[in-house]
Amino acid sequence: MNKIVLGAFLGLLLAGIGQFWLSGNAAVERGAPPPAPLAAPPSGPAPLPSADIAGLRGPAPPEATALTREQTRFFRYDRNRDQRITREEMLSTRTDAFRKLDVDGNNLLTFEEWAVATVQRFDGADANRDRWLSAAEFATTAPAPAASSTPRCAC
Repeated sequence: MNKIVLGAFLGLLLAGIGQFWLSGNAAVERGAPPPAPLAAPPSGPAPLPSADIAGLRGPAPPEATALTREQTRFFRYDRNRDQRITREEMLSTRTDAFRKLDVDGNNLLTFEEWAVATVQRFDGADANRDRWLSAAEFATTAPAPAASSTPRCAC
């Protein structure tokens, strides 16, 4: 019983404080001066500004830093650049692959969904349809090599 009375008292106290705060803000708004009247627009177009830029020089462009391969791979996972990879950051790169497998979109990967994707991958690699993969057919299931960031010479 005491908890109910205390809860009701605290609720009324908070409502009173809120009303006091709102009425205080309303009084401040009523006492604010009216906005200044807008100046009449000039007749005709405004003249364009001009400046003498002969001696001016802008800031230097930013320099690209040479990152090692491992640093590039690290920053691919470190989304918020805090020099630490959290579990969520590590898993976030896998969501597209998961969504491709999760056909019904319920964020649960069932064995059937996984099995269908695996059978389709096997059937795509089995070129002669003999229900087994040769070494050459199995080689087609390897992931594509990552694109190199260094340009190749067309000599």
